[in-house]
Amino acid sequence: MYRFFYWLVLQRLPAEGTHKVSFALLRLLIAIPGLGSLVRRFLAPRDPVLRVTAFGRELPGPLGLAAGFDKDAKGPAALLALGFGFVEIGTVTAEAQPGNPTPRMFRLPTDRALINRMGFNNDGATAAARRLAHRSPGTVGVNIGKTKRVAEADALADFTASAERLAPLADYLVVNVSSPNTPGLRDLQAVDKLRPLLSAVRAACDLASPLRRVPLFVKIAPDLADDDIDAVADLALELGLDGIIATNTTIARTGLQTPADAVTALGAGGLSGAPLKERSLAVLRRLRARVGTKVTLIAVGGIETGEDAWLRIRAGARLVQAYTGFIYGGPLWPRRVQRELAAKVRAAGLSSIEDAIGADV
Repeated sequence: MYRFFYWLVLQRLPAEGTHKVSFALLRLLIAIPGLGSLVRRFLAPRDPVLRVTAFGRELPGPLGLAAGFDKDAKGPAALLALGFGFVEIGTVTAEAQPGNPTPRMFRLPTDRALINRMGFNNDGATAAARRLAHRSPGTVGVNIGKTKRVAEADALADFTASAERLAPLADYLVVNVSSPNTPGLRDLQAVDKLRPLLSAVRAACDLASPLRRVPLFVKIAPDLADDDIDAVADLALELGLDGIIATNTTIARTGLQTPADAVTALGAGGLSGAPLKERSLAVLRRLRARVGTKVTLIAVGGIETGEDAWLRIRAGARLVQAYTGFIYGGPLWPRRVQRELAAKVRAAGLSSIEDAIGADV
């Protein structure tokens, strides 16, 4: 029914406006007394074979919602109620900022993809921290990025300001240096710049949360050369990083079914969705070969079905995330994917999805 409604109505409406209205409606419905608990009872993953332990927490399922959907921590409880095992909010910057001019989000339905150049539009770290301080139970990560107006030379102080405010309230923290929509941000993926940045954020987390070590991840782009992927993997091992998220959106436009002139007319931005499947999986496999089981890997990019998630888990991902698959799949999509994963575990003769992690390595 959702797919029919999407193709008939939603795809004809502006993408960003549809997102805002849909998310607001979801939060409103979950806030109705009794309805939220009913939705959670029906949609939340409860199959014991899906339970997975990551960064010191037991999650009810390995499927999470990637950063970008809830930029300001306005509704993680509502999103968890739909069946995600965890939710990542953000990207949050130290200062509030409006992001890039609209329109800045576009659908490519033929390719089951999105192009966005949002530009980290958010209310800032202080506002996000205020909301997170009153959140409901459930695993919520926080993705932080650089404020656009801040020069690269001052990026370290900008990231650490966010970390100091948000680390005590996050179940894990992600340093996002891979969005293509903030000028110069991807340059920070170079190891000589990334090492001091991650070291400073780690120190800021430890200072802000002295009684609980906050797990720290870095999110990388699919467009990195293989040698650069290896360098980030080696850096993660060197610094004792908790994990790597692979991958963010891509600036590539190859292999699309949408006519090239139509894609060009949409302008710059990061491409997400089905076209990322192969490259994101290749990056994941390369990371796993480099870091083994010493670093937690979270796979994201082109995950649309339980089969997509299963392949990534067998390739070494402990957790998987999605964004575009959820947009096209609708509110029942997380439950469907989790159920498909549980069926895969049993069909493989396993008692836990943890037994499948890295099985194809």
